[in-house]
Amino acid sequence: MGLPVCLRLKAAGHEVRVLARRSDQAAKLRELGFETAASVPDTVRQAEIIFTCVPDDQVLSDVILNDAFSAVLAQQAILIDMSTVSPAISQEIAASLPRSVAYLRSPVSGSTSMAQAGTLTALVSGPRAVFDAMAGIFTAFTKKAFHLGEGEEARFLKLAVNSMVAATSVLLGEALAFGRKGGLTDAAMLEVISQSAVASPLIGYKKDMIISADYQPQATLNMLMKDLDLLLAAGNAPLPVASMVREIYGAAADRGLGEKDFFVLVQEAERARIA
Repeated sequence: MGLPVCLRLKAAGHEVRVLARRSDQAAKLRELGFETAASVPDTVRQAEIIFTCVPDDQVLSDVILNDAFSAVLAQQAILIDMSTVSPAISQEIAASLPRSVAYLRSPVSGSTSMAQAGTLTALVSGPRAVFDAMAGIFTAFTKKAFHLGEGEEARFLKLAVNSMVAATSVLLGEALAFGRKGGLTDAAMLEVISQSAVASPLIGYKKDMIISADYQPQATLNMLMKDLDLLLAAGNAPLPVASMVREIYGAAADRGLGEKDFFVLVQEAERARIA
């Protein structure tokens, strides 16, 4: 997700410095016209706007919650974190930053192909004035950026959205497996589903993957399972559907499917029906 966003920002006329710890990464990025740095402090040193987009809480903590990071921050820097992480670690980061540094929690919804097209959706919380000032920045890589509040609201909504995303692969897989019993093909069913009351952009851009049964990952099953774990840990009330979906993801991961696209669960529903 990070590279296509950086490419969109560069195309919009912004100077972009990118972290590249390995020489081969740095060479590739320089070919694309980026300035590179080999460490986090050198990457963020005196930058006006800092973007982070990392896999999980631990990596975000390692990057930001250390003296080396805070020591090189520009006095009026703006930190925009696009990661899908827990509200708890996000709140800890907010408390650790100097008062002069503005922090926008900005997880995005969409795929890498949507990042390339500049059609991500940004869920943003943090100071409203800073969000408004960053409107031109978000326009470079999103179709819409929503301001949701001053605190951790964006973190909660991203996990809520991803719980529905995760459930979609389970529910669609079950529905397609049922339809095959009646002699229907995936292609025929998906054509109708994509124009029905349950049509969604998610099903639309997963349609070809399902028909071809090629589950090379855009988002892995392990990634969505991590998000379900964050949701269940942050929830203040029972979440029985999310808990059931998490069990299904865990069983698929145990069968070695964790690094497949999470829509491999469509295939798993058929396997379970035959079994």
